[in-house]
Amino acid sequence: MTSKSDLYYSDYLELEKILNSQHPKSGFATDEMLFIIIHQAYELWFKQIIHELDAVRTIFSKENVNDNAGEMSIAVHKLKRVVKIFEVINQQVNILETMTPMDFLEFRNLLQPSSGFQSLQFRMIEAKLGLKMEHRYQSEYYKHIRPGGFNAEDYATISNVEKEATLKQLIVKWAERTPFFDEALWGEYQSLYPIEEGTQKFWSDYKQMYANSLSKAEHGRLNELEKVFYKEGSGDFSMNAMRAILFIMMYRNLPIFHLPFDLLTTLIDIDELLSQWRYKHMLMTRRMIGMRVGTGGTSGAGYLEGALRQHYIFRELNEVTTYLIERSKLPDLPNAVKEKMSFNTK
Repeated sequence: MTSKSDLYYSDYLELEKILNSQHPKSGFATDEMLFIIIHQAYELWFKQIIHELDAVRTIFSKENVNDNAGEMSIAVHKLKRVVKIFEVINQQVNILETMTPMDFLEFRNLLQPSSGFQSLQFRMIEAKLGLKMEHRYQSEYYKHIRPGGFNAEDYATISNVEKEATLKQLIVKWAERTPFFDEALWGEYQSLYPIEEGTQKFWSDYKQMYANSLSKAEHGRLNELEKVFYKEGSGDFSMNAMRAILFIMMYRNLPIFHLPFDLLTTLIDIDELLSQWRYKHMLMTRRMIGMRVGTGGTSGAGYLEGALRQHYIFRELNEVTTYLIERSKLPDLPNAVKEKMSFNTK
């Protein structure tokens, strides 16, 4: 029996398995080895991203995120790690692009009908973040079991993941729990404008403050503000969740909002890096095969362009900046609200 002191580097990392798992179909004379290693590296990073996302979802699945116990800090730290991993993944595309189109053609036909589309882990990442099946570009691609699609086991796995609470859904619930707008907290708040009937004091004022910030060409935005923050919400985010997010972004310099603001901007970063990944993949595909059909039967670069356009997960967070006003115009908050600013309050 091997003792702890006898643990060996290659045994611990199981390098024999890893380094002997590259089996080019075309032999070792082509760039297929590079192609395999790059995609294996992607899948290892995808595994780590799933590990981090599951940990963050566990934190946000609790009724109250305990800021004082460091849970919010842990969640933000893990999501920032996901950002760094996606930055590395995007850089790996540059290595793959050292392969020329004719280098790729030497083994491309041997890959059919397999395709990067069949990456189970990448689909799991998208689903765990919150990309819904009905929001996917050409979603019918995802709903069949045939050559070029998923096998039955992977299809079942993806279907089960989509039934779980997504990070996006958990963030919405977290935002809805914020205790900022209980009217009892705003007793000492001095309204700047006549209070609109049935509207909370701050939000009654904010509508007018936002209207005053708009140029003549932008006045149509006032109707959008009304819809998002006073009636319906936006996308998967309820009205109350959107109010909380806008409030955090406006008052982000207050110490209690540092981590929540960091959380929101990190989610936006993840969305942007996923978009960069899709964009780089689309450009690389055009460079390698032009307008030819993908090995898995999709439209190749055309499919990737559609996914780039449509697969934004946290679009609502990006759009919040549409409704910000100048920091210098923000009203001072009443003391009762400042004292209540904790996500631990039930």
